Amino acid sequence: MFTTFNGLPRAAWVLFAGTVVNRLGFVVGPFLVFFLGSRGIDTAQIPYVLTALGAGNLVGPAVGGILADRLGRRATVLAGLIGTAAAQACLFAAPNVALLALSAVLLSSTATMVAPAAAALLSDAVPAPRRYAAFALLHWAINIGTAVAGVLGGYLATYGYWLLFVVDGVSSLAFAAIAAALLPAGRSVPPTAATSGIGYAVVLRDPLARVLLPLLGVGLMIYSLTEVCLPLAIRDDGLSTRTYGALAALNAVLVVVLQPVATRVLARFRQIRVYFLASVLVAVGVGATGLAHHPWSYAVTVVIWSVGEAMASGIADAVVAGLAPVDARGRYQGSFRWMWGLGRFCALSVATAVYAAAGPEFVWWFAVGGGVAAAVGMLALGSATARRTAELDRATATTPAPVAA
Repeated sequence: MFTTFNGLPRAAWVLFAGTVVNRLGFVVGPFLVFFLGSRGIDTAQIPYVLTALGAGNLVGPAVGGILADRLGRRATVLAGLIGTAAAQACLFAAPNVALLALSAVLLSSTATMVAPAAAALLSDAVPAPRRYAAFALLHWAINIGTAVAGVLGGYLATYGYWLLFVVDGVSSLAFAAIAAALLPAGRSVPPTAATSGIGYAVVLRDPLARVLLPLLGVGLMIYSLTEVCLPLAIRDDGLSTRTYGALAALNAVLVVVLQPVATRVLARFRQIRVYFLASVLVAVGVGATGLAHHPWSYAVTVVIWSVGEAMASGIADAVVAGLAPVDARGRYQGSFRWMWGLGRFCALSVATAVYAAAGPEFVWWFAVGGGVAAAVGMLALGSATARRTAELDRATATTPAPVAA
């Protein structure tokens, strides 16, 4: 681990520590379907709440990307974390489906504000050749926390879902305290000094981003099926919340063990080629869920897509960071997270609706076909993304940095 991530700046390790703390409390999201069931929410109504949760994933990254560029990285991180803790309380206390949906929008909006700002701060602090390792470290932190949270959530849920909300809220506030004390403020660019405008036109005008980001979105949607359709499949097979918790922990443990090794070994190869192979493994593994009906067969599918996840961790973030002008890094990362939100929105709404109405087999076949097609598209863009990154690195070396917040 220390060999793989040696030499990264202090900001990377502060984000690593804060993310571990925060993800230790990430126990509400994976068990939300079961929580709604305990509240007496009918299966036909669950997609409404999940759709609302997905809708917030479209708001938060867009707002977070702009705020990260204009107000500063740390201020945006703090706003998102404190808002997340407040939204957790609202979600737990909501008395009906309408307020549950409203609380879900608030929760996902505030939670997803954090990632664009954190990624932009990491892009500022780490030179291009080391960004793959830096973003892999951040993903590693997510999985370290999730390894514990999966087991912890399954255990706590048996004693009361209120415990999940308390743990999640406290972990968000703990990360906020770490960020306030140890993170640098990060860059901010006054609108009058910006060369890329104020909004997202800078991304929309970029032909490479217009193609690459949707392809990433398809892959992210397929991965999101493990968060929403996988627990539905487990529930339909009559298995318990502890089974899902154990599978979530298996995924996290595999990635925690494999990712530092994969990052070091695969760093010698072109990132896009590694991403292609990893995406194919994720697509095949997620699609194979349709063949699983017992804990051991579910475990086999988790192993397949977990290996792909360990291989791909950090690559997409580093590729997007390499496309962004210095004064638009927050908005490029916000656009990437927006595509993640769109993919997750489709998984939470469209995929669950198709799962319930047409049958789960349609979801799992799409995972295989769509995932492989998106991976092939990414592979075709490899040369163009490498040229863009090299051009921006040369330009950055001769351009004054944006104003420090």
